[in-house]
Amino acid sequence: MIDPEATQRGTLMERVFYEMKKVVVGQDAFLERVLVALLAQGHLLVEGVPGLAKTLTVKTLARTIRGGFGRIQFTPDLVPADLVGTRVYNQRTGEFSTALGPVFTNLLLADEINRAPAKVQSALLEVMQERQVTIAGETYPVPAPFLVMATQNPIETEGTYALPEAQVDRFMMKVLVGYPTEEEEFVIVERVTGGTPEPQPVASTAQLLELQCECRATYVDPSLIQYAVKLAAATRAPARHGLPELERWLAHGASPRAPIHLIEGARALARLRGRAYVLPEDLADLVPDVFRHRLVLSWEALAEEVDADALIEKLMARVPMPPKPLEAHRDAVPRA
Repeated sequence: MIDPEATQRGTLMERVFYEMKKVVVGQDAFLERVLVALLAQGHLLVEGVPGLAKTLTVKTLARTIRGGFGRIQFTPDLVPADLVGTRVYNQRTGEFSTALGPVFTNLLLADEINRAPAKVQSALLEVMQERQVTIAGETYPVPAPFLVMATQNPIETEGTYALPEAQVDRFMMKVLVGYPTEEEEFVIVERVTGGTPEPQPVASTAQLLELQCECRATYVDPSLIQYAVKLAAATRAPARHGLPELERWLAHGASPRAPIHLIEGARALARLRGRAYVLPEDLADLVPDVFRHRLVLSWEALAEEVDADALIEKLMARVPMPPKPLEAHRDAVPRA
């Protein structure tokens, strides 16, 4: 049974997606994950080489939703005050005032987050979790909606600080962005050299807040929640779930945030697809992005060049997907 209201909301997000596609060529899966994170109130960790339109994507999205956009280039000399703000003394008045940092925006791009020391990374992740900043004992909430997209460069590790697993776990998804095809790159060159079209604002931040609330009301069958929990449990005790060959490759499995974020992301993806209920394929599409950064591989896996995506593929092949929980309800509905 089709929900007209869900379809209307999905159409709104389709318009946002269409406006983004005016500027960003290709990268459909990446753009979809950005919208999923926005609706599910999560944050993205993006890994890709320079020049793949990561900054352009966030900037274009901010324009289409009439939201604020901020970009921080992370460097080794950055301090937490450069992100969240600080107290400034005015010599003329003899009083202190608060100067808020660049995190006070709707869409924040944290470029090359692994180039900043741990104290700066922790300051950003605290804002992501609490959605507020405390300066000199006073609390300042960041604007809503609030999305952080942090990027990492996979080809250059000199002068970088690895993100601790406990901090990486706070990101809802880790998305891998690859090179465009030759056809897409031709369109990119043609479009950039010939004048980039301007995206039009088609939504507002107030509408997005409504959509975020509606995402929490999206129906998820208990069997799908059980499937998400089984996937996470199988990464912690593979032998108990019929995957003894994964024991030597996994040092630590996924935390409870993995099934939580998987369900929240599936709800958002269902809304993007015009549904008020989640289907198994919604979960299956998001499992690699939600799980890949939460699996801590053993030295044996690194030596054998076994990556997280290969382990997730084996995991999904062995843990059975539940049957479509709403098929019986759909078949019971009389058709005209």
